[in-house]
Amino acid sequence: MKKRPTGRRSRPLETTPAQDAHHHHAHMRRARRASPADPPLPYVVRRSRIHGRGVYATQPIAKGTRVIEYLGDRITHAQADQRYELRPQDDGHTFLFVVDNRICIDAGVGGNAARFINHSCAPNCETLIENGRVFIEAIRAIEPGEELGYDYQLTWESTDDPAELALFDCHCGAAECRGSMLDPVPLDKKRALKRKAAARKRKSAADGKRASRPRRA
Repeated sequence: MKKRPTGRRSRPLETTPAQDAHHHHAHMRRARRASPADPPLPYVVRRSRIHGRGVYATQPIAKGTRVIEYLGDRITHAQADQRYELRPQDDGHTFLFVVDNRICIDAGVGGNAARFINHSCAPNCETLIENGRVFIEAIRAIEPGEELGYDYQLTWESTDDPAELALFDCHCGAAECRGSMLDPVPLDKKRALKRKAAARKRKSAADGKRASRPRRA
């Protein structure tokens, strides 16, 4: 986990340098003013029972709908650390979404309503990273008045300070609430499991080669 306030974050997903370059200046985009011909937005921002402000459906949203794109200032991880290094650890007003191993989107600068979508342990949305852009998509039908939410799955390691991890307690109120916005499995454990799986695969391949060798008479 980054040693700085953490907002909306996602597990890193690799993109190619060409894709990143193509969207390098996406943070310069600004929402245009709505015209009378524009369809009404399917959501509205208002006070949330979960935390601060939330985003609520104003009309039925079908499963598979891309509700909104997560916009903001596209910066490197080093720039994000520098920008927020003086913020206290319990400052919840940071909206950083990890796009990949190089880029974060800081929705606190030039962001839109997507930054107010709260975490939920029983989400009705998920995040998709496509060509360096982040979209929030409905994973089931959503009725008017429902608050939108996705599982933040904040990344962390087993060596992180428990006091810092406690800052990410969840109060979504879902029956299956796990009590935390953190990913259930720490990164270091995932890496260890991945290494073990790779070792088993190599051993299995080696055993298969030995078994296939013809025996001498």
